[in-house]
Amino acid sequence: MKIAIIDDYQDVARKLADWGSLDAEVHVFTEPFADADAVVAALAGFEVIVAMRERTRFPAEVLDRLTGLRLLVSTGPVNAAIDVAAARGRGVVVCGTGYVAHPTAELTWALILAAARNLPVEERSMRAGGWQVGLGVGLRGKVLGVLGLGRLGSEVARIGHAFGMECVAWSPHLTPERAAAHGVTAVTEETLFARSDVLSIHLVLGSRTRGLVGAAQLARMKPTAILVNTSRGPIVEESALLDVLRRRAIAAAALDVYDVEPLPADHPLRTLDNVVLTPHIGYVTRELYQTFYRDAVEDIAAYLTGDPIRVMR
Repeated sequence: MKIAIIDDYQDVARKLADWGSLDAEVHVFTEPFADADAVVAALAGFEVIVAMRERTRFPAEVLDRLTGLRLLVSTGPVNAAIDVAAARGRGVVVCGTGYVAHPTAELTWALILAAARNLPVEERSMRAGGWQVGLGVGLRGKVLGVLGLGRLGSEVARIGHAFGMECVAWSPHLTPERAAAHGVTAVTEETLFARSDVLSIHLVLGSRTRGLVGAAQLARMKPTAILVNTSRGPIVEESALLDVLRRRAIAAAALDVYDVEPLPADHPLRTLDNVVLTPHIGYVTRELYQTFYRDAVEDIAAYLTGDPIRVMR
């Protein structure tokens, strides 16, 4: 049996699980694929593919061309980049793994603090032989706005309380009662953008949320506000965000996710000094990767016995 572990950017998969227990030929791909043709060319001979989250897409037209594929394992319990129904129709079993949200909540706060205290600029000054170059802002007494108060958004709000922030939230189906259960005040969409000193996005990307944060929403934000996105890039209209950052209509953005990933080397976001950028590492921790890859080995072993587990429907 041939197993492909794809998008293992850090080349750590072999070290974090017992692949030898499967008695299989394991190949690791550490670079992203350029397009669908590259995916098919690289993976056509594999019976099992282990995919890292949503880094590589598996739509029906790609699955049609991977005729030898029998099992597709995705790290995490769901994967919007896989057409699960198309896979099932072609006799391909799709399985997931365990997942926890707190690593992304932790990175969200790393980004908030980095943007509020100008850490990238200060760090570059230190490495260049300089000293203090700017004024940061404190968080105590400020308003934390949470766009999407689910499992991750509520964790971010909980930490916001520890910083002494007032927490408000909005999402299309958020009720005052559910917000109050997390010590958060439910507000209107307009109020969320207008009042937030820090606005953190925690929504699932879908047809209703794609482009949800556009020019009109960004125009309501304070010129001192910070926008944070550790969810999915396309929730924010990229052109509108670039515009307000260039005009300094908001103070800063802190981003872990982008419309195109990896972010192109010549992307204009890389040139702005009021943006903190990280390479979609919200979930990238040793502990969570151990869960991903150990569960992936379990999934493959269970499939080989004819009793697959964690099957996506």
